[in-house]
Amino acid sequence: MYQTTAALRSAFLEFFRRNSHQVVDSSSLVPGNDPTLLFTNAGMNQFKDVFLGEDKRDYTRATTSQRCVRAGGKHNDLDNVGYTARHHTFFEMLGNFSFGDYFKQEAITFAWTFLTEELKLPKERLCVTIYETDDEAFEIWNKKIGVAAENIIRIGDNKGAAYASDNFWQMGDTGPCGPCSEIFYDHGEHIWGGRPGTPEEDGDRFIEIWNIVFMQYNRQADGTMEPLPKPSVDTGMGIERIAAIMQGVHSNYEIDIFQTLIKKAAEILNVSDLNNNSLKVIADHIRSCAFLIADGVMPSNEGRGYVLRRIIRRAVRHGNKLGATESFFYKLVPALIDVMGDAAKGLKETQAIVEKSLQAEEEQFARTLERGLGILDNALNGLDGKVLDGETAFKLYDTYGFPVDLTADVCRERDITVDEAGFEAAMAEQRRRAQAAGQFDANYNEGLKIDQHTHFCGYSDLNGEAKVVALYRDGQAVTELSAGEDAVIVLESTPFYGESGGQCGDKGLLSGDGAEFSVSDTQKYGQAVGHVGKLQAGTIRVGQVLLAEVDKKLRHRTELNHSVTHLLHAALRQVLGSHVSQKGSLVDPERLRFDFSHFEAVKPAELQAVEDLVNTQIRRNHELKAEVMDIEQAKAQGAMALFGEKYDSQVRVVTMGDFSIELCGGTHVGRTGDIGLFKITSEAGIAAGIRRIEAVTGAAAMAYVREQQSQLELAASLLKSDSASVVAKLKAQLDKTKQLEKELSQLKDKLAAATSADLAGEAIELGGIKVLVKKLDGVDAGALRGLQDELKQKLQSGIVVLGIAGDEKVNLIVGVTKDLTAKVKAGELVGMIASQVGGKGGGRPDMAQAGGSEPAKLDSALASVLPWLTERLS
Repeated sequence: MYQTTAALRSAFLEFFRRNSHQVVDSSSLVPGNDPTLLFTNAGMNQFKDVFLGEDKRDYTRATTSQRCVRAGGKHNDLDNVGYTARHHTFFEMLGNFSFGDYFKQEAITFAWTFLTEELKLPKERLCVTIYETDDEAFEIWNKKIGVAAENIIRIGDNKGAAYASDNFWQMGDTGPCGPCSEIFYDHGEHIWGGRPGTPEEDGDRFIEIWNIVFMQYNRQADGTMEPLPKPSVDTGMGIERIAAIMQGVHSNYEIDIFQTLIKKAAEILNVSDLNNNSLKVIADHIRSCAFLIADGVMPSNEGRGYVLRRIIRRAVRHGNKLGATESFFYKLVPALIDVMGDAAKGLKETQAIVEKSLQAEEEQFARTLERGLGILDNALNGLDGKVLDGETAFKLYDTYGFPVDLTADVCRERDITVDEAGFEAAMAEQRRRAQAAGQFDANYNEGLKIDQHTHFCGYSDLNGEAKVVALYRDGQAVTELSAGEDAVIVLESTPFYGESGGQCGDKGLLSGDGAEFSVSDTQKYGQAVGHVGKLQAGTIRVGQVLLAEVDKKLRHRTELNHSVTHLLHAALRQVLGSHVSQKGSLVDPERLRFDFSHFEAVKPAELQAVEDLVNTQIRRNHELKAEVMDIEQAKAQGAMALFGEKYDSQVRVVTMGDFSIELCGGTHVGRTGDIGLFKITSEAGIAAGIRRIEAVTGAAAMAYVREQQSQLELAASLLKSDSASVVAKLKAQLDKTKQLEKELSQLKDKLAAATSADLAGEAIELGGIKVLVKKLDGVDAGALRGLQDELKQKLQSGIVVLGIAGDEKVNLIVGVTKDLTAKVKAGELVGMIASQVGGKGGGRPDMAQAGGSEPAKLDSALASVLPWLTERLS
């Protein structure tokens, strides 16, 4: 029963669905609108606003199977993956949640019932922990559930401060918190380890499988614990751990998911030893990497993309250790999709871009390895001694992604060791910086919290009267406003749209009884809509009735831009592929900005096709229909959800003919024809795998077209042509310029050859080696490279140093013939000279270039060359 992980997942969700819980889809691994997290790392992340009272759902019980990643910031298990039984970069957290509904007794009963009745786990194998002073939880476990007192373990403040305990949970230094109760499973006496709270608790015999958090306090900045008005519940059970128990194995890597991936990796890499730790690393890492890319993260050199890149390269490095000679990692994606079942639905939809991204990163890493070997070779060639310093090893690792174990292997071949202590010191400092960057501090009691609900009537009306239910000045609730004060006004109902879903907040006017309040922005505060602005005249009091009037022109222009983003989204998916998904948007009266996932720059022809397709749908003049329906019904109809949005069980579905259907709470035009014209103004990458299109509509699009026409006519006049002939005329001019540049280059080559013949005779002999050091006048910097090549050929064996002093700039080049690079390296010599003229440079042992900013010092710098060479050659 429930022998597969997929069956367990389904059983858990179904159990809680039967117990009146709303089954909620896993949220993205990229936390929506939460700057405190690098990645989603717990099931409660998507409900944080609900627990904080800043959001309200139309359900009070929920259950999820949440995808989580712990591989960066303060939640980082990366280095342990593959070498322990239960550490992963990616895992699924099964959870059930109560938002002010049930509390301790029901939560404990649900957990115990599922484990002992649904899964049939033997009760004698289970023990529980509670917070030391939580007598209420003890009574429930002991009296209601029947767990013996000796199997209920009290855990106090074991982390050095009050409420700092394994069994006391806190969202942050402030905010919701409360005691925990954990359930442990005993794997048996044959495995070393002790019960929680004993000296042997770190062993693998007793494994935590379920944690129930009782949110019952709100911690203030001064440490005060205030009781929450509506205590809530947050639970979590790692699916990998419970799967190991149900499948009769001890290590998570022995469950069906990992065994499938390990066997597939072994097949691809032609490895027979299935217990190899490198296979475990690869099997774990393909899960985090594939799902991160599916959720819009792309390999890069910063933030989330940097963490993803590290995970991919770690997996590839372990593949190399197993003998991989070509790209292999991306080939695991189909097996991952198959074994993850329903949990891989989103991954299946983005399979093509996931595989392409993984393959490209692996191929790039292969080039990185080649580059790193070259840098390491240069470092070892210039080494004075038999130890490579830790800083160099760390730079190779951190800057170039070059594994330190590979650095050690290369050094070992040359009888050189790596300064491991120095490397670890540099690593420790890097971890400190990374952890500091990952410590996202937040005071959850700060910010404007409004316990009101505003009815939005702005879909059909742009004005209407409503009662003032709250006033806020400087973040504090007040009962009256006076002229000249900036404030936030909350109405019982409003036609003003509060900023959300990428649509900006409305502007307009609130007025009544001689008062005029200019609304400069409209924001959402939980379930309330706040009108942000300034009282221009009169006074406003709580309870007063005001006339709310939205700026109609601004709203209409915003609606044009919002509606066209739906058409744009659908067009991009049709032209580029179904992997395209929205990653953010901004629509205001002036323009629209649309961010989407795509692996490469959109080609001009593709961009034109998208623009044409959108304008075709505008001309078809579809009626926009908005319907409220059950979310499952909306999904069945193919409605797309927008990035970063949260949806209740009842959702608003916006349809534009047979072309676009999306979940959207924003405001729109009546028909697509109202948009008039759509014109893309730019397309660019804003992050790895994320592109951005900016565009205009309506009158703004016409103005843009007129401006482009004006620029074309100006270009035509400059070329002494007409608009229709601009391209041909410009091409002719470019061809002529190209020919002149070719002739100029040939003349420079001839001049360099003639110059080199004269200069070669100026070389002197130093210790039997020909050396030419020369400051040049009237020579173009672009000719230096060719000139030093010519001089080296004429000298056959020798060293060439050339310099040019211009206006506030120095150009240097050093050439060393191949037979002398063991004695003198061009990079070292040019660096010595450049340091004296305010610059730096480098290059190969036989040729190196540099620049500087102090031309007055060039003569003295060149004068130092012969003494420097004399010392090196002696």
